Amino acid sequence: PWVLWGLLAGAVLVLLYLLDLWRRNRALRRFSEPLLLTSTLGGLSTTRSLLRFLTLRHAFSFAVLALAGPQLGTRVEEVKAQGVDVIVALDVSNSMLAQDLPPSRMEMARRALAQLVDRMKGDRLGIVVFAGEAYTQLPLTADRSAARLFLSNLGPELVPTQGTAIGAAIDLAREGFPEEAGGSRAIIVITDGENHEDDALGAAERAREAGILVHTIGMGTPQGGPIPELQRGRVAGYKKDREGRTVVSRLNEAMLEDIAAAGGGAYVRATVQGTGIDALVAELRGMDQTETGTYRFAGHEDQFQSFLAIAILLIFAGLLLGEGSGTRKRTIAT
Repeated sequence: PWVLWGLLAGAVLVLLYLLDLWRRNRALRRFSEPLLLTSTLGGLSTTRSLLRFLTLRHAFSFAVLALAGPQLGTRVEEVKAQGVDVIVALDVSNSMLAQDLPPSRMEMARRALAQLVDRMKGDRLGIVVFAGEAYTQLPLTADRSAARLFLSNLGPELVPTQGTAIGAAIDLAREGFPEEAGGSRAIIVITDGENHEDDALGAAERAREAGILVHTIGMGTPQGGPIPELQRGRVAGYKKDREGRTVVSRLNEAMLEDIAAAGGGAYVRATVQGTGIDALVAELRGMDQTETGTYRFAGHEDQFQSFLAIAILLIFAGLLLGEGSGTRKRTIAT
């Protein structure tokens, strides 16, 4: 670490000490003869002065080594994590490409999921993606780095069948929790609420009966926006109906509020000011926190204590050493 650069200061201190010693000796010789200085000042022990300096200099070096945090050996710690189990059901249908919630509903949904991952410490997270059908993208796991790997790839291309099967997604998420699992469990549905495929309310009720709360986050605006048709990542046009009119996708807040009510959860709406995930995290933290797993962490043993102890001992030794020779000559008056 950068602290070790402090060891170079030791060489500088040696040069400064030698320069100071030379200047002092030269100054003393200018005012008196060596024999007269010895009898007058009792003598200055260069050897003892050098020993005192080297002692303090080594104390400085050991202090630098202590600050560097030396480590040796290995220690293993077991940590029991406390939290909740959460599975996110994410809508990846084409309507999520609408840009009425800039930069787009899909991008805002990714941000919401990323924020959730960052805030889930000790919790387990799973991801289900859905459009016309639902698929498990990430099984329930406490590995947040694994969840982050999927964020940039979430999009309509993951599900070949278009549509918005919210009910199927909730049912699949419910089945993603271990059967023997107890404690607090929740499903968070992130969608624009345009459900055309199945009975989402029935699925939410089934989840609630299984002891799983269902929360919803609405992506979009009531005014809605057209659905872009992308080519090589750029908007080439907008989706049209059979009569050639531009299709406008609108946020169905009533549907999402009903799903949350049926699932015993809460509904929040994402806006340009925020994704709404903080409100749901507060809901999750209000649930009973149960043990989600035991994890083993390997690390190294800190060894800075030994270096610090040596530095302190050397400082005391250096302070006890005087620069005098220890033999003072007295003049006897006759």
